[in-house]
Amino acid sequence: MTNRDEHAVATPHIEGHVERHAHGDHPGCPPESGHGHDSHTGHGGHSGHGGDHAAQFRKLFWINLIIAIPVVAFSTMFAMLLGYDVPDFSGARWIAPLLGTVMYVVGGRPFLTGALSEIRSRKPGMMLLIGLAITVAFLASWGASLGLLHHELEFWWELALLIVIMLLGHWVEMRSLAQTTSALDSLAALLPDEAEKIDGDRTITVSPADLHVGDLVVVRPGGSIPADGRIVDGRADIDESMVTGESRPVARGVGDSVTAGTVATDSGLRVEITATGDDTALAGIQRLVTEAQNSSSRAQRLADRAAGWLFWFALVSAGITAAAWSLVGDPDASVVRAITVLVIACPHALGLAIPLVVSIATERAARGGVLIKDRLALEGMRTVDAVLFDKTGTLTKGQPTVTAVETTGNDDGDTVLALAAAAETDSEHPLARAIVKAAQERGLTVPRASGFASSPAVGVTATVDGHEIRVGGPCLLHEVGAQEVSAATEWRGEGAIILHVLRDGAVLGGLRLADEIRPESREAVDALHKLGVEVVMITGDAEAVATAVADELGIDRVFAGVRPEVKASKVAALQHEGKKVAMVGDGVNDAPALAQADVGIAIGAGTDVAIASAGVILASSDPRSVLSVIELSRASYRKMKQNLWWGAGYNLIAVPLAAGVLAPIGIILPMSVGAILMSLSTIVVALNAQVLRRLDLTPEASTRAILNR
Repeated sequence: MTNRDEHAVATPHIEGHVERHAHGDHPGCPPESGHGHDSHTGHGGHSGHGGDHAAQFRKLFWINLIIAIPVVAFSTMFAMLLGYDVPDFSGARWIAPLLGTVMYVVGGRPFLTGALSEIRSRKPGMMLLIGLAITVAFLASWGASLGLLHHELEFWWELALLIVIMLLGHWVEMRSLAQTTSALDSLAALLPDEAEKIDGDRTITVSPADLHVGDLVVVRPGGSIPADGRIVDGRADIDESMVTGESRPVARGVGDSVTAGTVATDSGLRVEITATGDDTALAGIQRLVTEAQNSSSRAQRLADRAAGWLFWFALVSAGITAAAWSLVGDPDASVVRAITVLVIACPHALGLAIPLVVSIATERAARGGVLIKDRLALEGMRTVDAVLFDKTGTLTKGQPTVTAVETTGNDDGDTVLALAAAAETDSEHPLARAIVKAAQERGLTVPRASGFASSPAVGVTATVDGHEIRVGGPCLLHEVGAQEVSAATEWRGEGAIILHVLRDGAVLGGLRLADEIRPESREAVDALHKLGVEVVMITGDAEAVATAVADELGIDRVFAGVRPEVKASKVAALQHEGKKVAMVGDGVNDAPALAQADVGIAIGAGTDVAIASAGVILASSDPRSVLSVIELSRASYRKMKQNLWWGAGYNLIAVPLAAGVLAPIGIILPMSVGAILMSLSTIVVALNAQVLRRLDLTPEASTRAILNR
């Protein structure tokens, strides 16, 4: 991306014609021959760790579910609770203990290792609470099975159900949290597999990894540049959108720097390598993505905090229970009550409270065009107070559109546009397609053209109805000594692309082309303002282009001419102002900023690397989907809090009752009642999460709901 002000706006050209306005000068207008210009095609001339964990918990869940069936069926206490007799045959009494031990060792291993980690870090949480419960249940059950402890302490059925439910909850959670390292793979994929290195009088094919500073390489039309370098021969339009976010191809000539991964769209080049490997701009973006992703993964989880509080609550309650029952002279009851407290305190419902909400919210969001990759991103969206939009491909369509036609003579605008479309019909350049598309949308009859030819940085020429029709930028006008249309000065100030149409050397008119703003963008900005959210736009485009878009949409703040390595720092600057920032983008250049932001939102039509770096993906390119994410975040957070209270509420009520707080008036919570309360708590949590399915998360519905408040 070049650094340009509003008086020197480099704009893309059609098959080689480029417009560069610099106070009346025409720098860079090459000879007609166009040295180095080749013919144009079509002219007739990482699996992430989150995924591993999800697969692990899925496998463990199904294995332990199968084992749990006989454990529960042959548990003597479970049989007593339901009033049936355990089958009596040789060895039947050892089925539950032996298979229960297998479940404890195999199914309980993730929780036990997690508990040890929490002990070492001195941060008790969900894993320690689960580990404590299953260990107490395991030891107490063996004590009861061997006749060493009271028969009420036979918890094999409870141990089995606890492990199965927790494995299910963690499977759902890991699936929702599964991350991918494909961001870095996608960045690497931008580089070509091979490079053509000039070795003396011959050209040899080598891997980009084998290139060294000072090597000369040939880049064919349509080919990717293998490493950072400097053009030593040739001139071409370089598509830098994948790396810089520049919305249109940029003209590069001898002496200009080029970046690895960008594409020479129309001409061949010879490039001297100036940086390779870790020193390239692409590698720098990779490092930024990695660092930002790592730093954003340390957020504390709400359920773990609740589990930490419950851990101390259960431990203190069990200690008080044992002491109290011992003081009243019933040591046997003290053991039974204390162990019952520790087992009953395990958060069955709490273990499913958040994963269930996230699972349902994720499914519901997908139907509204919102894909949730990261639960922390979903939780964080409700507190966002600044949304940073990348301009190109997000607020705009990322493709040029004819927005105005100015005529100079008797011909009307439709005639000028039709002649331009005729001359450009054989071209595949984005601006050429925009002109042809504009003529089609207006229902114009485009005459047939012949003798198509193009000249680098000058324009295209064709014969239409016996007349020579030429379309090009300022170099074309300079060549024929013609003046630009009167509206050109105004268009230039707005950052528009300006092309002129000539017939037999005389200017017929001018075409204004610009990146078309999405019709939904205005509603998205208005709705965000209604929520009190600041809207910021960031772009690699020039100041004039950015300001024109921002003024039309009512955007609060603009960062223009921003290079990719600076985008993440702009996000960080907003964060240093105390803002919670959501970044919305679709290009490789957005990846570091997406990862740096509190919430990264990728437009689904964007690149793989942008999608992989974001926590939320918009399946459509509708910016109003950001409102859907906010609505979903707030609704799901409400359900998470409600479920946490339901899950923890069971413990807050059941633990004191199990401890015997009401024993003086003859009320002691039996295990059977505790089991019923436990089940009811889990059912309530599950039903409460289902309410999220009623949400209408389509962009239209979410935006309308906010604007009508």
